[in-house]
Amino acid sequence: MKINLISDTVTKPSVGMLDAMFSADVGDDVFKQDPTVNKLENKVATMFNMEAALFFPSGTMANQTAIKLHTQPGEQLICDKFSHIYNYEGGGVSFNSGVSCKLVDGHRGMMKANQVVDAINPPDFYHSPLTTLVSVENTANRGGGACWDFNELKKIGDVCNEHNLFYHLDGARLWNALVAKNESPKQYGNLFDTISVCLSKGLGCPVGSVLIGSEKDIKRAIRIRKILGGGMRQAGYLAAAGIYALDNNRERLVNDHNKAKEIGGVLNKLSFVKSVEPIETNIVIFEIDEGYMAVHKFLEKLKEKNVEIIGMGQGKLRMVTHLDYTDDMHNEFTLILNKL
Repeated sequence: MKINLISDTVTKPSVGMLDAMFSADVGDDVFKQDPTVNKLENKVATMFNMEAALFFPSGTMANQTAIKLHTQPGEQLICDKFSHIYNYEGGGVSFNSGVSCKLVDGHRGMMKANQVVDAINPPDFYHSPLTTLVSVENTANRGGGACWDFNELKKIGDVCNEHNLFYHLDGARLWNALVAKNESPKQYGNLFDTISVCLSKGLGCPVGSVLIGSEKDIKRAIRIRKILGGGMRQAGYLAAAGIYALDNNRERLVNDHNKAKEIGGVLNKLSFVKSVEPIETNIVIFEIDEGYMAVHKFLEKLKEKNVEIIGMGQGKLRMVTHLDYTDDMHNEFTLILNKL
């Protein structure tokens, strides 16, 4: 039995999802003539009570488009030092938009409103970059799938309004946060200028993310997506997977969360595990005590047992539960951990 906990992006479409994909009504989305893509975009925009949405081949492209929408070259955005847009998007902030990042030292990838205020450059001080955008990530990946306190997000929104800053949410795993915190998409849609959500993380789709915003911003986003090479033709086959996932795979995320917490409970009992980050959703981040066992040895031992996880650097390791991680796999994996 092979157990892959590298990410929740390793899932394969279920039979029901494949049926939806094969039966999709498609057209040419570059001409906005794919009815299934249009249906997905309308569905997501309505869920978040926002005016419009746009389908993208990746979350990185959706985030990079949002940054391009809200900034000009030479300006600066504020984000936590753990943010995906800074750490895992290939330097696209600077390459695509000519923008720098003011990094905030938050807690587990989440910053406070007062930290955002302190990070804003004086707009009349032309020696420093003009601050124009604040970006947050929910759940926070490097923070161990941590969920933001919505009241803190609102406080940051107030700061943005007061200082005329745009406000973007990298919501790649927002679906997990909504389930874990019993929140609604509309709460977020009423707060942010733009939101990106991923369909291939957690929800089981093979490809796809959606950017949501005002009708004006999404019209501009179509041009930016084109420049970045993101125009797709009969993308309705992929959009159908997204519609199926939204209809069938959101509520079950609680199962992934429970399994992650159970894995964390096992890890906390092992003598060679130095620490485990608090677990709220489907991500488990932990450290090995290298006085007991080297990280590479731990990874090798798991690989011998057909278990794959990922290293994050600086001694941290990550596991991510997902819908293809079955109960049988979970039972087998906890046995493997206990026997190491």
